[in-house]
Amino acid sequence: MSFRIKSATYIKSLSDLKRLPKDQLPEIAFAGRSNVGKSSALNRLANVKNLAKISSTPGKTKLINFFLINKNLYFVDLPGYGYAKAPKSMRKSWGKLVEDYLKERENLVGTVLLIDSRRGPLEPDLQLSEWLDFYQKRKLIVLTKTDKLSRSALVKSVKETCQALDLNSDSLVIFSAKTGEGKDKILNWIQQGTGE
Repeated sequence: MSFRIKSATYIKSLSDLKRLPKDQLPEIAFAGRSNVGKSSALNRLANVKNLAKISSTPGKTKLINFFLINKNLYFVDLPGYGYAKAPKSMRKSWGKLVEDYLKERENLVGTVLLIDSRRGPLEPDLQLSEWLDFYQKRKLIVLTKTDKLSRSALVKSVKETCQALDLNSDSLVIFSAKTGEGKDKILNWIQQGTGE
């Protein structure tokens, strides 16, 4: 039976890893460039319209946000990289916060790396993907905003993304927050990692 989300609640936002939840529940992180559609993806997966706040200003998520799913799992919304109109020192501290979380958090059972299908993987996406591989972290690559592309443009985007990240197309999920395409594949991947 496929994994279904019955409840989703915002728990906390933090900029200090000392404030991480202490309850030892599994965590799935969501990472991607600013404006990649992370909030829309979280809302669609959880079936809650305003669970994660959607901003028209890229880079608005500056903290690590925790959402409790089905009372036994966390979705972790990481700050977007790129675009953010913030002082360099602040961007650097976000980078360290995210890196320390991804590297050291024992409860983390997988990272969903979101890439805008219209732009393909950019340098920061490639770096994060390699970094996750280097530290042997489980990851899922998701192409977002696929409803905005024609079928032929989407085929091209999938091919280029697979080449850039050295993946086969089965390891990639085509996702649209608008239509829900790819939602079940992402939830099934989450279920495999959490044993739900």
